[in-house]
Amino acid sequence: MRILKLKSFLLAVMPVVMTGTVLPPVNPEQSPGFYAEGMTSILDIRKGEEEYSSHLYGRVMAGDEGAPFVTVYLKGTSYGTSTDADGYFMLVNLPPGKHTVRVQGIGYRGAEKVVEVGENETSELVFEIEQDVLLMEQVVVSGSRIGLLQHLPGSAGTVANNDLKAIAPLTGNEVLRTVTGLHVVEEEGAGLRANIGVRGLDPDKSRNVLMLEDGIPVALGPYGEPEMYYTPSIDRMSGIEVLKGSGSILYGPQTIGGVINYITADPPAESTGYARISGGQGGYYSGLAGYGNTYGNTGFQVNYLRRQAENLGPTQFVLNDINGKLRFSSSPRSAATLKIGVYDEVSNSTYVGLTQAMFETGGNDHVRLAPHDNLEVRRYSMSLSHRFSLSDDLQFNTTAYGYTTTRNWRRQDFTYDGGSSGLTGEVWGDNTLPGGMIFLRNSTGNRNRQFEVAGIENRTRFNYSLKGLRSILDAGARLHYERAYEQRVNGTSATAVSGNLRDDEIRTGHAFSTWVQNKAFLSDRVSVTAGIRTEMLNYERDILRASFEDVAIVNNTFVAELIPGAGINYNFNRQNGVFAGIHRGFAPPRIKDAISSSGEDMLLDAEKSWNIEAGARTGFENVVRFEATLFLMDFSNQVIPVSESSGGRGAGYINAGRTSHRGAEGDVILNVSQLTGLPGDLTAAVNATFTRSVFSDDRFVVERIANGPLNNTVMVNVKGNRTPYSPAVNASGYLQYTSQTGFGVRVGGQFTGSQYTDVLNTGCVGDWIERAGADPDYNYLQATANGRIGQIPSFFVMNLSAWYDLPGGLNFNLTIKNLLNERYIASRRPQGIRVGLPRMFNAGMSLSF
Repeated sequence: MRILKLKSFLLAVMPVVMTGTVLPPVNPEQSPGFYAEGMTSILDIRKGEEEYSSHLYGRVMAGDEGAPFVTVYLKGTSYGTSTDADGYFMLVNLPPGKHTVRVQGIGYRGAEKVVEVGENETSELVFEIEQDVLLMEQVVVSGSRIGLLQHLPGSAGTVANNDLKAIAPLTGNEVLRTVTGLHVVEEEGAGLRANIGVRGLDPDKSRNVLMLEDGIPVALGPYGEPEMYYTPSIDRMSGIEVLKGSGSILYGPQTIGGVINYITADPPAESTGYARISGGQGGYYSGLAGYGNTYGNTGFQVNYLRRQAENLGPTQFVLNDINGKLRFSSSPRSAATLKIGVYDEVSNSTYVGLTQAMFETGGNDHVRLAPHDNLEVRRYSMSLSHRFSLSDDLQFNTTAYGYTTTRNWRRQDFTYDGGSSGLTGEVWGDNTLPGGMIFLRNSTGNRNRQFEVAGIENRTRFNYSLKGLRSILDAGARLHYERAYEQRVNGTSATAVSGNLRDDEIRTGHAFSTWVQNKAFLSDRVSVTAGIRTEMLNYERDILRASFEDVAIVNNTFVAELIPGAGINYNFNRQNGVFAGIHRGFAPPRIKDAISSSGEDMLLDAEKSWNIEAGARTGFENVVRFEATLFLMDFSNQVIPVSESSGGRGAGYINAGRTSHRGAEGDVILNVSQLTGLPGDLTAAVNATFTRSVFSDDRFVVERIANGPLNNTVMVNVKGNRTPYSPAVNASGYLQYTSQTGFGVRVGGQFTGSQYTDVLNTGCVGDWIERAGADPDYNYLQATANGRIGQIPSFFVMNLSAWYDLPGGLNFNLTIKNLLNERYIASRRPQGIRVGLPRMFNAGMSLSF
């Protein structure tokens, strides 16, 4: 081990290129500024109150290349950093003596070494670690992990733990808006129900996106009821990963919009605890506490989250979220992980939104229009995963999972007609315009549902060579069961939770999936990936009661699909390359849609598309990173609603409409400090998605003409119209500065382009409302007066966050959400206008120990 004097070291830098596993001499003539980077790397370097003059630098190798952005820390201390894009790291001002240095990162097997650091000396250390394919085979495609992205045949995005710290998000929606290609729509303002669209797909309850937590589905029913009435809490996450390319055929059933994987922390290697609290306007509070440790070959992690608000916009809620992980390693080749979670939420979530007149008049943006609405969500989850390495080339990962979700929703009835019976006398809005006023009724509709989900899957990875051609084969199979119990109970008062049982049914699905994918490395630069997935699903709908009649209607239907995919990567070097991919998009129809309430098989096909993309990734000397992608999603069929509010002529669902979603997306990150030599870490980033999502084939819908006789209708061809809730432009960016003293500040903004909310692309709502006044049959037009249909103007929301890290793991932060106090329409769903949250101030602190 070579020792350098401190004076020479401070003038020296790490070289950019290195061969072998022996560190080259540090040359004082070279000056790329690595020292400054080491001081401001992903994991902040902590200093004790006493300054030391011993240092440690080195490199972490994965095969013949450096392992980028891997955590390096001294066990039992708060000293830590992370490697740069080439695997180099630096720890400065260490106490002299013997230390245990640990290296760990997602997708790599951890490693430890003992090193003795002399006083006033600089020591060198080289780690050689292996990629942990058992982790990588899940959706672990971290965007900051250049080494992994080299051979990914498609676009991907991530939000790392340090991004979460800098953003200090109020909700998960704020975080997901920073990911290229995603369109996030607010519902209740608290982020309790995610509405995420990918590349122009309808964001309604994220039904076209496969939502996972640690690789396990979280939707109510992944096949039959994929809506996100439960959304994992961002407060307890350590990161989020998004996969949009052909690699998504390894995961299902939805392969249209890609995969979003929420990542939770694993049990730590040593005693680690933390507590975080934050609060602000509207009675908002979030508190998270957790602890973990490892004893011998057993590690655990537990945490408890409490979130609540009195008036977060119009929303009042309380949720408790308890989670735990237990990991047991019986040998270096075998490990089992048990994960348990309990989630409980009570909120005043409602479907009712503002009418157009209420929004234009102002003053009622965040009132509780239906004060007796109440939603209760209770979820229990458990999973057991076992990984086993038969050899370095053959690994098995088996996961059994199960969860239940109870969703009971009391919703007070309402009408836009003041002449209706059974009114409570509570009214909102302007009665000078038809449909401009909301009248609450003295009755309720209780939508009570319970979901059961269970499954078991095995994933196998085999590394092999055939005639000198290195390949990785992924294969697996899954058995999946889900069942939904649904009742509709009509109450006879505004707060009734019991009454007349109107609907009662049971929906059951059994699915079997298989997949195989082979990645062949034709050379060090070229890799080709090809695979296929099969989905087979049997639905059954058992209708016990409907419209106050006892019935016994049972019917079932069967869906089967082959889902192929292929991709190619060409890498000029480890930071620069191009990729292309194609895969079949697939989403099964909801069970409730596939079989009508009369027991009729609606013969609904699965939603199908061909998804194609091509792009490039590039980086330069840790200064700039850029990725750009062209994409096309061509639907041969979409299962769509045909109610009048959607531009149709009736009720229910049909196979209808070709749609085309094409566009371009890109992101760039610039390390200004590296470029200019400024002290600290100054980073600028921007991303944008440009999408043209249209009906690409003839589709005729009914449009009734105002100021005309009854039933004066016209059939309108909506070919070429934009699909609902698909803005042409989404953009996000931030400027972030972190000083060497622990202070940081981040200013970020998100721009959302204008959107239509119906297939007719209704634009000027005011004109429709004006004409409706003279229309003898204005009921049709009240769909616009009540705020449900009309264009959503573009809007820009800016956020500010600042933080300060103190010795001992103490952190303080302050955030201002919607810094410019922009007033905007966030959505017109489900039943009226939702106004975005106003400017909000929040403050918090955290302690790690």
